[in-house]
Amino acid sequence: MKRIQGGVTAAKGFKAASCEAGIKYINRKDMMLIYSESPCTAAGVFTSNVVKAAPVVWDKEICNGIHPVHAIVGNSGIANACTGEQGRKLCAETAGAVALLLGIPEDSVLVASTGVIGMQMNMEAVKGGIAKMVPELSDSEDAGTGAAEAIMTTDTHSKQMAMEFEIGGKTCRIGALAKGSGMIHPNMCTMLSFMTTDVAISNELLQKALRTVVVDTFNMISVDGDMSTNDSLMVIANGDAANPVITEENDDYKTFVDALYAICEEMARMLAGDGEGATALFTVKVVNADTKENARTLAKSVICSSLTKAMIYGHDANFGRILCALGYSGVLFDPDKIELSIESSKGSILLFKNGEPQPFDEEFATEVLSQKEVIAIADMHTGNDEATAWGCDLTYDYVKINADYRS
Repeated sequence: MKRIQGGVTAAKGFKAASCEAGIKYINRKDMMLIYSESPCTAAGVFTSNVVKAAPVVWDKEICNGIHPVHAIVGNSGIANACTGEQGRKLCAETAGAVALLLGIPEDSVLVASTGVIGMQMNMEAVKGGIAKMVPELSDSEDAGTGAAEAIMTTDTHSKQMAMEFEIGGKTCRIGALAKGSGMIHPNMCTMLSFMTTDVAISNELLQKALRTVVVDTFNMISVDGDMSTNDSLMVIANGDAANPVITEENDDYKTFVDALYAICEEMARMLAGDGEGATALFTVKVVNADTKENARTLAKSVICSSLTKAMIYGHDANFGRILCALGYSGVLFDPDKIELSIESSKGSILLFKNGEPQPFDEEFATEVLSQKEVIAIADMHTGNDEATAWGCDLTYDYVKINADYRS
């Protein structure tokens, strides 16, 4: 398994396009389209927020294994959430416009939106964007990059990657793109992420693979504790690699799950590191916990702590904030058994052990905490399980960005 150049067009048989549709933004791309001529199996995980955007409802119905999928169309700027019957109608009309121009069934088109909640979209702008994109569909790397750029909102850069691996003697690929910078606090996955693969796999096992890997990847990130109405992670598989179809949990399935995990983990890290206003990726590793679930809970508690996030921004080794976040997580443990340390590319520092603070050089600690990725390691000494969570620091710019997001 190796990482290769590209994104959603890296897998065989997939094309992409993007355009300026004028949905909300001026002079920037705001629509994208992904297409496979070969029919795809599809899997998805979606927001557990009770308030779900219209595209989430549309896509959940399609990712049920009944209908083959050919395309994903998405926009940025307006989320099509809290838009009532008009929003639901817009999903159908959007899928219909794509279907008409590509000659595919309407129920083979997934729809996704991101942006401001509670605003209605101009359907004429959407249809105009689709008409622009269909003739421009391409399997080039640039086309995939354009699609990744088109769904950005407050992201500072586009996010995409691809992996190559072998199944049944055939070269296979997975490509991915994602967006997400604010309103990131998942309980399934987070943000918008679309993945394409040329692996031949049943819908049932594709869905199982996605649900398996999302638990320790996208579900383990948080930027600000706010769960979106639009969170969607979808994978479509067209089988163009011509591997023996994966219909059971054999070695081929394990290879696919490993590749999917690798790409989901890296995409999750990209999202956490590009949180709104962030200057650093904050990684928390909980090791030697009594159970896997407790390790996850402890790690998520630390990355979600506003005080801990502010500590990372201030480059201040105020480790009591980390201990505090562990303590209110709901997991029972003996504080006197914990070893707590921080590390980065500059080195490692032991902060707390045997219930007591450990001596350390404040100046060196500041240097360690000033890097692009800061890692906190909490050794619980209660078992053999571990988990990792990813977040970011909390800066003044986060407030500035969100104070006037709608305007």
